[in-house]
Amino acid sequence: MKRMLVLMYALLLAIGPLPLAAGGSLEGRIVTLNVETWRDDMTPFFTSRGRTVTVGSGVEFALLPEGAQGGFDVVPVQVEITQNRIEFSYGADRGIFWDAPFNGYILRFAVDCALFEAVAIDEEATTMPVTSDNIRTEGGALFINVAGMAYGPDARLSLDFRISECLLG
Repeated sequence: MKRMLVLMYALLLAIGPLPLAAGGSLEGRIVTLNVETWRDDMTPFFTSRGRTVTVGSGVEFALLPEGAQGGFDVVPVQVEITQNRIEFSYGADRGIFWDAPFNGYILRFAVDCALFEAVAIDEEATTMPVTSDNIRTEGGALFINVAGMAYGPDARLSLDFRISECLLG
């Protein structure tokens, strides 16, 4: 399964951006966003408060610092989700995400199926050095690792998806 996903990502990168909108949609779906940082053993040592919304128009998440836990806190970020796209943008603060095996975003959609059929990084709109190695899907969950990457007002991450016809959760 993992090998098939790697081959699918390699194919997507080789042929360039695709119109991935065919199929299902993220709109109307319930999603929870967490920021997590994991140790080598994949045990989170920082987990933000989860926020849950129903995907609609406008920005779904506007995360702000929550108060440091063990020296870590949430970097302010806005996350907008549309029918087949997720966009991350940052405020005026600049910095570098702490380098860890995983330091990033987990979006969990309320579904009982494999929601994401394909993922493509929009190279034109993305300024962060994200590759397919930084993105993983698992059922209805999307993991985006930004460990060691710079953030600031010019940092952007845009992902396009082909969504399965899963029933709305």
